Amino acid sequence: MDKPLEAESALPFAARLGGAARMAARGLGRRVIDFALPPICMTRRAAVDQPGCLCATCWRGMEFIERPYCDRLGTPLPYDADPLDGPAVSSAALADPPAYARARAVAAFGEVARDLVHALKYADRLDVAPPMARMMARAGADILDDADALIPVPLHGLRLWRRRFNQSAALAKAVGREAKVPVRTSWLTRARATMPQVGLDRVARAQNVAGAFAVPAAARAELRGRRVVLVDDVLTTGATIDACAKALTRAGAGRVDVLVFARVVDGRGGAIS
Repeated sequence: MDKPLEAESALPFAARLGGAARMAARGLGRRVIDFALPPICMTRRAAVDQPGCLCATCWRGMEFIERPYCDRLGTPLPYDADPLDGPAVSSAALADPPAYARARAVAAFGEVARDLVHALKYADRLDVAPPMARMMARAGADILDDADALIPVPLHGLRLWRRRFNQSAALAKAVGREAKVPVRTSWLTRARATMPQVGLDRVARAQNVAGAFAVPAAARAELRGRRVVLVDDVLTTGATIDACAKALTRAGAGRVDVLVFARVVDGRGGAIS
């Protein structure tokens, strides 16, 4: 039981002193940086204890999705189901089952979640991806537990060139580091460009992305039978995610789950771009 302590005490005094000095220097450096450039909230200019955090106001404004929720859609339920009855499934999921098995989200799409998503997507705030991913890894722990791979929702090449990066891939890579799950960006591609989904109703959204995604022939053998998790920033009507899930299922995926940062709940959240 005491061997680790004995091993440490056996280290040369100078080596231990040098390690302590380096740690002290790093701590001092962090304090100097924080004094000169104090960390601020990820969404507003309010002071926080450390970088990558939300201030108290934004934290209270985030509509976190906690249990009980629908096991299929990941949407909040008004009551807890009897565990003996199995996973709780909402009437919406029963009436219109999604193409994926299960979806999980950190929060309902509200003002704070929207600001975070837009900061990443449109303001090139790649610094918010790791903290968002940490929340996603916690929210999706049950579907990540036995996942074989994460697959980000792909952008068409032209849109990727214009935007310079895929926010879904940034989130997937950060979630992968948190959950120790590999990311496979080559397993799903956008076969054709689509018009923006903003302003389209549910039917038009589904028509817009129908057949827009494909699994390359070179990836099919590796994908076959795998349990994969689609990663995106926001889930609205589910049209894009459903189109992706259908393409993966047709190509032989064993199971397709979904993990997003935010999702629209009961029509809340307004327009999403």
